[in-house]
Amino acid sequence: MEYKANDPLLKSWIAVAENSDFPIQNIPFGIIAYQDNIVPATRIGDTVVDLSVLADFGYFDDLGIEDLSPFYEPALNSLIGLGKKARIALRERLSELFADHCELLQGNQEAKRLAFHPLHEVEVLMPVVVGDYTDFYSSIEHATNVGIMFRDPANALLPNWRHLPVGYHGRSSSIVVSGTDIHRPKGQTRPDDTKPPVFGPSNQLDFELEIAFVTSGRTDLGSPIPVDEAEDHIFGLVLFNDLSARDIQKWEYVPLGPFLSKNFGSVISPWIVTLEALEPFRVEGPIQEPAVLPYLAQQGKRNYDISLEVHLQPLHAPPSLVCRSNFKYMYWSVAQQLAHQTVNGCNINPGDMYGSGTISGPTPDSFGSMLELAWKGTRPLKMSDGTERIFINDHDRIIMTGWAEKGNYRIGFGSCETVILPAKN
Repeated sequence: MEYKANDPLLKSWIAVAENSDFPIQNIPFGIIAYQDNIVPATRIGDTVVDLSVLADFGYFDDLGIEDLSPFYEPALNSLIGLGKKARIALRERLSELFADHCELLQGNQEAKRLAFHPLHEVEVLMPVVVGDYTDFYSSIEHATNVGIMFRDPANALLPNWRHLPVGYHGRSSSIVVSGTDIHRPKGQTRPDDTKPPVFGPSNQLDFELEIAFVTSGRTDLGSPIPVDEAEDHIFGLVLFNDLSARDIQKWEYVPLGPFLSKNFGSVISPWIVTLEALEPFRVEGPIQEPAVLPYLAQQGKRNYDISLEVHLQPLHAPPSLVCRSNFKYMYWSVAQQLAHQTVNGCNINPGDMYGSGTISGPTPDSFGSMLELAWKGTRPLKMSDGTERIFINDHDRIIMTGWAEKGNYRIGFGSCETVILPAKN
């Protein structure tokens, strides 16, 4: 589908730096706090726009949205819940208002004074209240790498992996927004298999480079979502750092999977980039062999060409690039993930979040976790200050970025950042 808001020739009367992640073609959605207000907003360049003010001035009155109260709420769940038709209409209207040829907002000095704020003068908050959270395991390169390291290299993938998107339900309360620091977790580990387990801080703290999608629809219990309709229920994407304590996970995961090793903190980028903004960057996914069951079968371009990078920054040192990957490598698409999540009748709600699983590519520099990059501790990575890493040290900053680009046309996510603090006593 073609969207006017995606026109690569569009220019805005709002200042946008060259190579900004947030040109007029992006129009992401988030939540900002300033003065006594916590409201939905969008961003263009380094300017954030309070959507509640635009609603006050009547700019959304003719969009077919009968109840405008979601524009005044401190989370995006209700706005997301308006559905795909309303989201498209809203994004198209904002594109029109921001376009350099349009005077509707450009000439309204009072509306601009109240609605427009420099990014550095607002606090960007968690965009949604995450009701439910699922973490998938959908990169064949990552799953193969882990299988080689911990199981039989000749049978790295478990028998079910090519037949369904493997996933598990995680804890939603510990998903936080970029800029939130995370304390090193404590738990049981068993560093010596001949001795009893010990308790203490994790010594193998890792990042996982992921992208998460946020659902917009609400379905009834017992109603599956067909794979061809799944994207209609997805609002957009965020960067997702699913922090992991590998040593805790190794000891605890049998037989029910991760627990304390995963629920201590996951970090997202604050601006949700809509699927419509990413439409020009669709690509074919990997060939799926053997053929998937009919409820997962899909046609056309279902993956997205989104470049991803991870930098590690030691305290008082410049950041070092440690990973360069791409979302296009995912074996299972977001549509297949949601179709599988609901095929048993599981219901969804606006604001639910679904992590892709670690996004690893085919080359060693594209692996999406320290476990793979340092290959289980055998290939230390050198940092800008001369120190080495096989996992994350205290006071290290993890910086994830992502963007889709064709020529001069760029849609980005900004950054997803967190600093690892020492474990609490």
